[in-house]
Amino acid sequence: MSFGIADLSIIPMRREQSERSEMVSQILFGELYEVLEIGEKWVYVRLLHDGYEGWIDRKMLLPVTEEYAVRYQMERQQLATGTFHIVQKKGDWGNQLIVPGSVFPFWDAETKTMQVGDRHYLLVSKQRELAGGNVRDLLISAALMYYNAPYLWGGRSLYGIDCSGLAQMAYRLAGIDMPRDASQQAVLGELLSFLEEALPGDLAFFGDDAGAITHVGILWGHGRIIHASGRVRVDRIDHQGIFNEELKRYTHNLKLIKRIIQGNS
Repeated sequence: MSFGIADLSIIPMRREQSERSEMVSQILFGELYEVLEIGEKWVYVRLLHDGYEGWIDRKMLLPVTEEYAVRYQMERQQLATGTFHIVQKKGDWGNQLIVPGSVFPFWDAETKTMQVGDRHYLLVSKQRELAGGNVRDLLISAALMYYNAPYLWGGRSLYGIDCSGLAQMAYRLAGIDMPRDASQQAVLGELLSFLEEALPGDLAFFGDDAGAITHVGILWGHGRIIHASGRVRVDRIDHQGIFNEELKRYTHNLKLIKRIIQGNS
């Protein structure tokens, strides 16, 4: 078994072994993955925190030892929680901009250092704590951090994010791991019968006439939903679905409401 880690801000994960292939997800700085297959130019990997698989450019592979991977998984990971962070590799003059949800492996708060494989980095910018007194507040705060980020299929960052990526990253920043795709997220949690039962942070799922789940958003209360459609936006929601005030029409048909976080906390 072999492993790798992202030492780049964002690594595209593709469906096929081609730069022209669909980007299915992204690996963020400090995220660990298992290497399943190594080709001449491409590497097939599986992200450890959500089990998602895809191809990455072999030039972006940074191998780590199995010992490092075991220690990494035993650690409670520190995530980047600000809208941006700057890190600097030891012995290198250049700064590197990383995005929210990136991981600071083996974080030392006193020295503001981390270890990415055999490389040591210093956090140059200030770590920012998310606002909120409980998990639901943290989740909404995290989701709103992506407000106005452009929609990008397979994206997981402020530079571009899709609907399920937004749900996954908001929950991850609030301390809860979530699958990557909306269809995977829809099978989790407790099914709610009515929109009026929902609390901030509950998830609403939308679909087509055939019943397939095609969209997900984070409920915010008072008939509002945070979701990625063209950009990360806040729209009205009712029992029929999402109503876009700019277009003056419903854009997504409501199928399911799920509660992942139990209770009000």
